[in-house]
Amino acid sequence: MNLICYLFDLPAGMEDYRRQGGIQQLLVAEQEARQTVNAARTGKLLSKMNRLKQAKDEAEEEVGKYRAHMEKEYQKTISESTGFSGVNVKRLDEETVKKTDQLKKQAAKVSPEVIKLLMTQVTTVQV
Repeated sequence: MNLICYLFDLPAGMEDYRRQGGIQQLLVAEQEARQTVNAARTGKLLSKMNRLKQAKDEAEEEVGKYRAHMEKEYQKTISESTGFSGVNVKRLDEETVKKTDQLKKQAAKVSPEVIKLLMTQVTTVQV
């Protein structure tokens, strides 16, 4: 009889049964530990994926805000430059109208003389 059977007052065949039961318990414990580790890994992976998704969403939101800000600045710059050119266009139009009026007045002053000169040249026959 071996020492374990003697100490625990077990029949000789019981010791083999206890060894197998211990191995089974170890296998079950190992399987449970493996499931626990896999669950922890999966949980960490899901947590990491959620954090990445959240970071991506936050980045997209910031990019949208930046894009809106830059578009606003661009529109402001365009309106300012257009405003200045609009003023310039208006000023040029006014100057053009003034010069056109001046030319019309000068033409009106000289017109009778030009008509007289042309009539003289057309009606005079040189022989």
